[in-house]
Amino acid sequence: MAELMKDEPTPTVICDGVDIVYRVNGTGSGRGSATAALNRILRREQAEKAAGVRRVHAVKNVSFTAYKGEAVGLIGTNGSGKSTLLKAIAGLLPVENGKIYTNGQPSLLGVNAALMNDLTGERNVYLGGLAMGMSREQIKERYQDIVDFSGINEKGDFITLPMRTYSSGMGARLRFSIAAAKDHDVLLIDEALATGDRAFQKRSEERIRELRERAGTVFLVSHNNNSIRDTCERVLWLERGVLRMDGPTEEVIAAYEEFTGGRDKPKAESGPKAQ
Repeated sequence: MAELMKDEPTPTVICDGVDIVYRVNGTGSGRGSATAALNRILRREQAEKAAGVRRVHAVKNVSFTAYKGEAVGLIGTNGSGKSTLLKAIAGLLPVENGKIYTNGQPSLLGVNAALMNDLTGERNVYLGGLAMGMSREQIKERYQDIVDFSGINEKGDFITLPMRTYSSGMGARLRFSIAAAKDHDVLLIDEALATGDRAFQKRSEERIRELRERAGTVFLVSHNNNSIRDTCERVLWLERGVLRMDGPTEEVIAAYEEFTGGRDKPKAESGPKAQ
């Protein structure tokens, strides 16, 4: 019996009937008095309506469980709630209804590595590593690997320049490289593999596989179905905030591509992507 319990997968993220609602300020004439503030607290929905606040139901009653060692892809058309759900799992957005339970600390790529544009890439490697809970000694040991992995210095000594001089692709590659230097309980990646050339994408995919082997859980949002196929064995398909399908990668992607009429099938590569 104990052996059976030992072999059971360990849940790392549980979403139980999760609703996420954005509130967008409209053009209504809200008042700034203390009385108006009290009224908004006591009668929130009525006050929001009077102030012209629009409610956007971004994620609707989503439930699933992710397990240790899994790499889970999130797919869906633009505005389907994928990035919103990742932010909620990371604890950066509140849920309207339902609960999110995590076993360990979720890390959202590009947020936990809180980089600053006016600092050099080198300083940001240390800043990002510290923000993720690494010690200075750990960062020093892994520093050269982070720089080499990112490819920042392949065309010059860019690591010593301020990050505001970097292209968006260079910044994204450095963020991924910093995040990938640490083993995470739950790593949330939003479109990271869409940056850089195919060689960097391959390095990123291999690193995700290594993270999984070290018993972490990886969530990957991408519009590149080949990246999802190469990296994940399970896929969640969100559409207009609703979880339409949860299952093996090939089955879910096939249904999704049929739904989109092939619009999301990757085109043949004609050359390296812009850096």
